[in-house]
Amino acid sequence: MSIHIKSSADLETMHRANGIVLDILCRLKEQIAPGITTEDLDRMAEEWTGKAGALPAFKGYRRYPATLCASVNEVIVHGIPGPRELKEGDIIGLDMGVILDGYYGDSAMTVPVGSISLEARRLLEATEKSLALGIEQVKIGNRISDIGHAVESFVTPKGYAVVRDFTGHGIGRALHEDPQIPNYGDPGRGPRITEGMVLAIEPMVCVGSADWILAEDQWTASTADGSLAAHFERSVAVTPKGPWILGESAPVGRI
Repeated sequence: MSIHIKSSADLETMHRANGIVLDILCRLKEQIAPGITTEDLDRMAEEWTGKAGALPAFKGYRRYPATLCASVNEVIVHGIPGPRELKEGDIIGLDMGVILDGYYGDSAMTVPVGSISLEARRLLEATEKSLALGIEQVKIGNRISDIGHAVESFVTPKGYAVVRDFTGHGIGRALHEDPQIPNYGDPGRGPRITEGMVLAIEPMVCVGSADWILAEDQWTASTADGSLAAHFERSVAVTPKGPWILGESAPVGRI
């Protein structure tokens, strides 16, 4: 395992990269409405990435064909944009990354399409809260497994399942760096969290079983039982003052 420690200059660049990602995700969220297609959203994401002076991080990565991952309802992650129209009551995971001056930014959020069910709303709230709790564990001296333990111990008592086969990851000059960050497990294990690490923390939570199936496109991962799934992600730097959610205005804070 080789964990890359970032300098203050590296972190500033990654802060700007993640700021672009979060700005685009928030702008996409404003466009979400019944009738819009996932390829419409992808087209906007790519246009706005270019205007911000960045490059799409996902497009071409292991032959992924789009700028945006658009994961609707039972799709956990890596939904490929296409002609599908969103409908009232859907939920959609928006996941994207950019490259800026050689560094990556990566974030995700799951958002409602119009009015959604109570079940869906509670899933989104629980998954986003689990991300915040995971981020709270990003402290010098903690262990990587403390993050996943915080996620799992919050969502499982609510009856949700954590997807175990997809994890968070380090990020920097590569989209996926060491260490892997599972969203489950016992605390106090794995690498020690140290200053200068940048961790992409991304809980993926399901209403039903965490078992999943892969579509013929070799990217789209959906719940095997067709139950709803949600995904939230932030790239977080380790600082002496605590976690810095890159792309946000304050060096230290919470989502």
